[in-house]
Amino acid sequence: MTRASSSAHMGIPFVADEVLPPGETLLETLEALSLNQAQLATRSGLSAKHINQLVKGAATLSHETALALEKVTGVKARFWNALESNYREHLARLAEEAKLSEEQGWLNAMPVSQLRSEGFVSETRRNPGKLVKELLEFFGVGSIEAWRVSWAEPAASFLQSAAFEAEQGAVAAWLRLGEKAAQDLACSPFDKDALVSRLPQIRALSSKSSTEFWPRVQEICAEVGVALVLVPEITGARASGATRWISPTKAVVQLSNRGKRDDKFWFAFFHELGHVLLHGKREVFLEKNIGDAATRPKQEEEANAFARRLLIPAEHESRLPSLLAEGDVRAFALELGIAPGIVAGRLQRDRNDYRLFTKLFRKFEIVRGH
Repeated sequence: MTRASSSAHMGIPFVADEVLPPGETLLETLEALSLNQAQLATRSGLSAKHINQLVKGAATLSHETALALEKVTGVKARFWNALESNYREHLARLAEEAKLSEEQGWLNAMPVSQLRSEGFVSETRRNPGKLVKELLEFFGVGSIEAWRVSWAEPAASFLQSAAFEAEQGAVAAWLRLGEKAAQDLACSPFDKDALVSRLPQIRALSSKSSTEFWPRVQEICAEVGVALVLVPEITGARASGATRWISPTKAVVQLSNRGKRDDKFWFAFFHELGHVLLHGKREVFLEKNIGDAATRPKQEEEANAFARRLLIPAEHESRLPSLLAEGDVRAFALELGIAPGIVAGRLQRDRNDYRLFTKLFRKFEIVRGH
């Protein structure tokens, strides 16, 4: 017998707020049969004390007791066993929620408001135990300790701004959203040679608008075993991109479109493809704060170099210093078959002057599902 105060919300499974002990149903059954506890004890061969403890929920209703009750009441043993199992599970759930409610520090590090607005949690901080439980379910882990092992040091490579320190909970939530999106994206088995052969085609799409290039780039990536997903930034994550493998045949490239500018998008995208092509499937990449080249991890430098050379091949780099006017930049970009903003972004970084050619950048925001 159960009582509930609310229904399932936002796809989260329904769990009864209250589950009564089997003894409550046993009392109702005895009343229907015009039997009292003493008579039940005599007929079942159980002690009157044990029957009373069953009624109060103080004693466990064993499989042997369920078989005895079946003979006396005519109610199948599996019914009594199910009541007992549900009740014990309910008690365990309450005990777990009480323990989880003590995890305020961990809870405070989670981007609860954003996850609630996305429909991944429904509880509020007024019910901390239940909220922590929902968050653990969102991350797909069974405990706080399992979360730390699985997400605190995530197997991903971040392209982050050097000006900020990322928040661990926000980074983990952003990565989990990407993992869930990638799991839903159908992909062919990974084919390295096929990906390499498609790079010029993908690069040429940089001159298109975001509404034109995004679905096509995502489609091409899926054809070669790369799940390309877009997850808008979670406040505090400060990540532009991440790369990891969710199976031996499926790589994930996750972008946030942080900065909402074409040069930043394409550099981040090809940086992540660099990880896919250059680094092992089991390697762990963690870049919390990109500084100068001397302190940057080797894999990050390699991915940066891959993106730079792909966007502007080495044989054309010697011409960059001669690009002094917007017209020069546009002509050079047209010759290379890339967006002018990509060239402008490179020149800004090379010359350390971020006022240059700002009119050449194309700003856009890719919306999931488009």
